[in-house]
Amino acid sequence: MASKLDKIDVVILCGGLGKRLRSQIGEKQKTMADVEGRPFLDIVLEYLKTQGFKRIILCVGFHAEAVEEYYKDNKLGLEIICSKEEEPLGTGGAFKNAKNCIKSEVFFGLNGDCFCPIEYERFYNFHVGRNALASIVMAKVPDSKDFGSMVIDSNCKITNFLEKDASGKINYINAGIYCFNKKIFNFMPEKKAFSIENDVFINLIGKDFYGYK
Repeated sequence: MASKLDKIDVVILCGGLGKRLRSQIGEKQKTMADVEGRPFLDIVLEYLKTQGFKRIILCVGFHAEAVEEYYKDNKLGLEIICSKEEEPLGTGGAFKNAKNCIKSEVFFGLNGDCFCPIEYERFYNFHVGRNALASIVMAKVPDSKDFGSMVIDSNCKITNFLEKDASGKINYINAGIYCFNKKIFNFMPEKKAFSIENDVFINLIGKDFYGYK
């Protein structure tokens, strides 16, 4: 596994304010929320290491100093680089801000505040096998009424996004794990702050844009 993924960068979004978690985590950066005596982000990083990754880029914003200080002398055996936001850039702006840190032509992106264990090599093979521009991991839920859902065709190409489908029958949602070709930056807006979901993904429909179950 390492032979494929050890040269692939992973970009993790760690800049959110975490307002909905304030009652539980206080003023901490939400990816640094305590889980049995260690930051939640450690759990994500340790799993990525088991998958064969070696180089991680953390997109830090809110309380960036706390994240940078903690991982300055990391004991995980990973190369960890911080891409710092001087102002909130949104999910898309954070990826764009990290562009110069990314070395690999294909790279992964994920939200640092959630954990979804997948076989990353399989996802990588799915992405490169289709010569995809972007691919999204889709998670199946019993009822999609409370989630935005995704529609794919028989070839797994994404054909639509639905905001909280009333029927609840379209039950694949965005799991917050992405695989990108570096050409994705050509499809990002010129503005600094924007959403990857609302300002980029929506404009990729009909292109080489796939959903991975």
